[in-house]
Amino acid sequence: MYDVIIIGGGVSGCAAARELSRYQADILVLDKEEDVCCGTTKANSAIVHAGYDAAHGSLMAKLNVQGSQMMPALAKELDFAYDQCGSLVVCVSEEDRPALQKLYENGVANGVEGLRIIEREELVAMEPHIADEAVAALWAPTGGIVCPFGLTYALAENAAKNGVKFQFDTTVTGLTKLDGGWQVETDHGPLEARCVVNAAGVYADKLHNLVQPDDPMTIIPRRGDYFLLDHTAGDHVSHTIFQLPGKYGKGVLVTPTVHGNLLIGPTAIDQQDKDSTATTAAGLDEVRTKAGLAVKDIPLRQTITSFAGLRAHELRHDFFIGEIAPGFVDCAGIESPGLSSSPAIGVMVADIVSHSLGLEKDLTFTPTRKGILDPKTLPLEERNELIRHNPAYGQIICRCESITEGEIVDAIHRIPGARSLDGVKRRTRAGMGRCQAGFCSPRVMEILARELGVAQSAVTKSGGGSRIIVGTNKDVY
Repeated sequence: MYDVIIIGGGVSGCAAARELSRYQADILVLDKEEDVCCGTTKANSAIVHAGYDAAHGSLMAKLNVQGSQMMPALAKELDFAYDQCGSLVVCVSEEDRPALQKLYENGVANGVEGLRIIEREELVAMEPHIADEAVAALWAPTGGIVCPFGLTYALAENAAKNGVKFQFDTTVTGLTKLDGGWQVETDHGPLEARCVVNAAGVYADKLHNLVQPDDPMTIIPRRGDYFLLDHTAGDHVSHTIFQLPGKYGKGVLVTPTVHGNLLIGPTAIDQQDKDSTATTAAGLDEVRTKAGLAVKDIPLRQTITSFAGLRAHELRHDFFIGEIAPGFVDCAGIESPGLSSSPAIGVMVADIVSHSLGLEKDLTFTPTRKGILDPKTLPLEERNELIRHNPAYGQIICRCESITEGEIVDAIHRIPGARSLDGVKRRTRAGMGRCQAGFCSPRVMEILARELGVAQSAVTKSGGGSRIIVGTNKDVY
């Protein structure tokens, strides 16, 4: 029997795993996909929200502000990309100014530091491409941007370093109460734990309702469509720019990314399918139409891909974190600002579980983790020395992002490590560039097959049945 089973390997589940690894406990993270970071966490705005938007007094507001405050130190401790670039909420109509003031007051009540309403002259000085109609903005210097993949992998790797186990391709099919714990039914057989943490994203309501059917939860998958633009458009804005909801409706954001791209979106379209992340023409048209309301001259011709992600929207629009039955802890309804809140969510879940089980602190806990070495960041002399020592770091595999074989090999052999093209892409950015893996995929497949000891025909894009090679075009004797 495990002490803790965490169902869901997204950023919330991995944050909880990392914080729980501070204790003496046998912990397992389960996920139905082939890797961590395969659900809601992999496709979002990559924003660290300052915390001015969530309703004052809500758990969402409290954890957003706490998580945002924790992020800079956590980025240094776990070595992932983070930039506190600040954010602007732009008001494009004088009649909407009272709403801007209300947002400011809500942020002050939530405890967000440094908030200030700025007028057009200062706004244009900060963002030359701001829309001609913009009259004012709420400036939040504590807002930031992060790589959601990098954050999640950092949390997972540090948790693994401290003894947490991970089991993938495993779907939870049921829950049974035991004396002193729970039996977790899966498609790979039953598992037992003294405590279960429900961090299952858009499926968290299904698990909640098995345990507490008299107080049901309903999570609606809310789809968001995005455009991602090339590095050549990455400096079009310097801060995350939101649109104040007003007479033109709720707009979309425009933001730089930590990797030098420009990101535009999302929509907010409710759907029934908890797995479909297909973009739609209507959704992308909405982003295209609304993108210019706060920022002008966006070079949409530099778009290199579009994508969509799902948010786990609960009708009451708050986070639900607590022990709803002995040994069963909900971590549900984690929609935006879930990524921003994740460090604080992990701490809260760990506090609940450790008190419930009476866990003791592990004095051998190691809080640090080193990310994948990027040779491009090294001085030329150090880079040349690295290549002399390990020639794989001199072999460019992804030309768009200048990713080397050494980085890909490192990504594969980490725990948990990459087992698919998407696993490599999200860890190293091989395939993230302008050609969107058009050139580097065959070489990445060769490296995956070699390092994992499998045939190239067994290599997948994203696990499951997503094989790239489906047959041979000639017999080989």
